[in-house]
Amino acid sequence: MAAKASTKETTVAEKLDALYALQKIDSQIDKIRTVRGELPLEVQDLEDEIEGLETRIKNLQEEAKEMDTEVADRKMAMKDADAAILKFKDQQNNVRNNREFESLAKEIEYQELEIKLHDKRMKETKIKITSKKEVLDEAKERLEMRKGDLKVKQDELNEIVGETQKEEEGLIAQSEKAKSLIDSRLIAAYSRLRENAKNGLAVVGVDRDSCGGCFNKIPPQRQLDIDTRRKVIVCEHCGRILVPSEVIEE
Repeated sequence: MAAKASTKETTVAEKLDALYALQKIDSQIDKIRTVRGELPLEVQDLEDEIEGLETRIKNLQEEAKEMDTEVADRKMAMKDADAAILKFKDQQNNVRNNREFESLAKEIEYQELEIKLHDKRMKETKIKITSKKEVLDEAKERLEMRKGDLKVKQDELNEIVGETQKEEEGLIAQSEKAKSLIDSRLIAAYSRLRENAKNGLAVVGVDRDSCGGCFNKIPPQRQLDIDTRRKVIVCEHCGRILVPSEVIEE
């Protein structure tokens, strides 16, 4: 029975050692990613803004094109109306009675009103085109500015990634190897703790009788349980996995 208990103690101790080793590796990865700071997010935000600006510019160009077409159509309609007026005036010279003359006069008046309406609408559309093109120029200017900002940020990020990528890839491989030595239940608990902890610490040591994560005091009896490493002990306050201080110092 004693031998069996000893095997159990060793197994738990090994799990705790493996968990803390994993924590050290992941903390190194965190440190590398911290150096990058907000750059990846800034690059993504700029890419999204550029995509939005390109879509807006395309829409503005299509709207301006539609308005140019409208102006051209109204010019053509005015020419057609002028031609119709000439035709009706010519027909007035060959009418047989006043009723026909008045009927043609109304057609002429209608065409003249159409010309005025087209002219008015055309002037309004031209004003809209001018305004639209101003907005379009501003969007293009902003797009070029944002593209310049993106290049600067991408160059900065690529430089940092270039300096740390090989080291990070090596650490990620070590992390995966370390995880393979720990049972899935503990890895799931460890991952949840890391996600919820601002500093990414899921496994911490006892420091001056306190939790190395939240710094709350640990009762003496609980410290003895931690030191024996017979079972996995978590902090009553923050839930982090606790290991003896000597493990941290190794």
